[in-house]
Amino acid sequence: MLTRFLLVAAALYAGYGVTSPFLPSILAERSLGPDQIGLVLAAGQGIRLAAGPLAGRLADRLDAARGVLAACALVSALTALAYLAGHGFAALLLVGVAHAAATAPLAPLTDALALPASAAGRFRYGVVRGAGSAAFIGGTLLAGAVIAGFGRPALLVCGAAFFGLMAAGALLLPGKAARPEPARPGLLLRSPAFRRLVLVAALVIGSHAMHDAFAVIRWQAAGISPGTISLLWAESVAAEVLVFTLAGPPLLNRLGPSRALMLAGSAASLRWAVAAGTAALPALVAIQALHGLTFALLHLACMRVILATVPPALAATAQTLYGTLGLGLATTLTTLAAGPLYGWAGPSAFWAMAVLAAAAVPLARSLPATPDGS
Repeated sequence: MLTRFLLVAAALYAGYGVTSPFLPSILAERSLGPDQIGLVLAAGQGIRLAAGPLAGRLADRLDAARGVLAACALVSALTALAYLAGHGFAALLLVGVAHAAATAPLAPLTDALALPASAAGRFRYGVVRGAGSAAFIGGTLLAGAVIAGFGRPALLVCGAAFFGLMAAGALLLPGKAARPEPARPGLLLRSPAFRRLVLVAALVIGSHAMHDAFAVIRWQAAGISPGTISLLWAESVAAEVLVFTLAGPPLLNRLGPSRALMLAGSAASLRWAVAAGTAALPALVAIQALHGLTFALLHLACMRVILATVPPALAATAQTLYGTLGLGLATTLTTLAAGPLYGWAGPSAFWAMAVLAAAAVPLARSLPATPDGS
């Protein structure tokens, strides 16, 4: 069973890695201007906020997470190929919205299927999620070779192949053992634990926006070479994979989800405080390693709380709401704020992100303790 989940996760994140970083340049090659590219990407982000929860609710209502996942992966493959046939702003906008809507539920629905299997002791969830992170790196590396050999449009063919492989793999995943009792999605929004969990995730993940948007600009201004910058980014992803696969699960078992989330928020606050104060290379090496705590440990702890507190009949809905509100919407809002903040305060703007992350720490303290199971 682990092999099947590894296949699905690897295909998903390799598909992301080979397409998403290069989509703006592909659109530019198709004669879209910067404003039009921005509109295509913004429209895609907007539709994701609605498409994810809708797909999750459909999966729960029909008790068909596996089928909905496979269907969304297949549509993701087809819409990736549709970019090749799209010409002009209107056509590419339509394709972009359709592709974003199809890809939005993929990661949450994969998690909704993987978590119960991991709780049953069949494998560790962190191994599956870590494999996804490693596959994303592989996808981005593959993209460079594909561009060199065949040009950017070939990336869409590769992305479609990965998403198609994911669709086939999703059909091999186990379904639920029994039909759960019906549950209403309003139960989630009325649950103090779920609302608090989403808020904690939103504060910590959202605090990464300044780093994602302006860290490279900050480092370049400090005289750090492109090669070193690449190594700094690779270090953070390596730390993420290490925590997902090896360090995170035993640390989470020892601390429990509440204290693990407090640690993640504290580490994020420290990370951005240091980033505000210095761009010295030794300091950057130290804080990039904290990404394993500020993202991977946070995600593992959130999955543990969702598994323990959400009714099985709402598992897919919970995952898509967590992904949409706790990750997607928070990142969108903080990214919009990051530009004006950095323009006004420069590197000192990282202090605002440190405050955001610190605000999550007391909120995480009151989350319920949950049993082992990541």
